[in-house]
Amino acid sequence: MAGITKSKIEVKKQHKLETLYNKAFELFTTKGFSKTSISDIVSNAGVAKGTFYLYFKDKYDIRNKLIAKKGQEICNKAYEVVNNSENADKLEDRVIIFTDSVINQFVEDTLMLRFIAKNLNYGVIHQALADETVTEAGGFNIAKLYQHVQETTDVRFKSPEIAIYMIVELVSGTCYTSILEEKPVPIDELKPHLFEAIRAIMASQII
Repeated sequence: MAGITKSKIEVKKQHKLETLYNKAFELFTTKGFSKTSISDIVSNAGVAKGTFYLYFKDKYDIRNKLIAKKGQEICNKAYEVVNNSENADKLEDRVIIFTDSVINQFVEDTLMLRFIAKNLNYGVIHQALADETVTEAGGFNIAKLYQHVQETTDVRFKSPEIAIYMIVELVSGTCYTSILEEKPVPIDELKPHLFEAIRAIMASQII
């Protein structure tokens, strides 16, 4: 009986946490981060303010963890695309397929793109992903990509983390205006140049 009760408590806690994430995302993307207060979040989530502080330090904390959480969801989908691809024998090809899937997800969900790109910071994401309340069991994310590269390929980089950082910054920095404003060119026209640059980054890092 105690085990069942504990399980129900954990389910309730997880439901409250997910509700806080969902309502925060809605408010941040409609009202704006600066104009959204913790009171707004808890009011829309239907929980007490004390509940918010059980999971988050402040508004910046939930934003950072939300970016990491959404980022992981995107990575999970992209990784699945890579695993199902018949053209992913080489490491660089897998990275390109992965990147292409991420870009396509942003094209389909520009609201997500606006939120993540506007607040994207590699250091913030890397730190937030170390928090077990953010990452799902078995989830694929940037923090795990370093280890994944080492375990699944014979290719060795001078510094895998630096290579990943450069690729993340390149993609996030060039795709935003290309997707939303088609500047300097539409995203489909930009992709070949972007992928060529990614291959160059990887080539420069290989030992």
